[in-house]
Amino acid sequence: MCHVIVTCRSMLWTLLSIVVAFAELIAFMSADWLIGRAKPSGPEEADARTGGPQEPYRPTLGIYGRCTRISHLQLSRRDTLCGPYAENFSEIASGFWQATAIFLAMGIMILCTVAFVSVFTMCVQSIMKKSIFNVCGLLQGIAGLFLILGLILYPAGWGCQKAISYCGPYASAYKLGDCSLGWAFYTAIGGTVLTFICAVFSAQAEIATSSDKVQEEIEEGKNLICLL
Repeated sequence: MCHVIVTCRSMLWTLLSIVVAFAELIAFMSADWLIGRAKPSGPEEADARTGGPQEPYRPTLGIYGRCTRISHLQLSRRDTLCGPYAENFSEIASGFWQATAIFLAMGIMILCTVAFVSVFTMCVQSIMKKSIFNVCGLLQGIAGLFLILGLILYPAGWGCQKAISYCGPYASAYKLGDCSLGWAFYTAIGGTVLTFICAVFSAQAEIATSSDKVQEEIEEGKNLICLL
């Protein structure tokens, strides 16, 4: 018989697992990993609202995507085009970024799988006599290691020709040059930290769903068990 068990700790772990998976996925897909050096607008470019010259813009560069201004749209407010610069995996600008993409993708796949499974932990608490929380916590720890490897390798690719075109000639491995880090990089770091927190917190979710109070509720014949 399926017992629906909901506790504060198990629900918090489930919600945090979903948030972490989405945060890492959004960061991976974003082009805002590097913010390039400012490019001044030409004297012929005017702001559509004020009629004055447009402010300098800063193009952004991601692992496989980029955002930049398109010249024939410069008189419009919507003058920035975002999309992948690499049509296939081999066209990613750096071998280090290719490795980063692989490690991040593997970590994100694991996190998305755990996030999907976590929704069903209210009904299923064990798999082959093993706690589903402990299994998911282990997978989250492995995913966190993949994410760390990807984030460590990413700055090694800052010396590639693509990054230099955005960040200037002084850009090199682990040196930003004229670029700055975008929100996607910081989101990926924050998501990695939260991944390990989830892995540790999964043990608390296991303790909460297998506590004496839960067992007492089961013995009383209750199918829906909600505990704070």
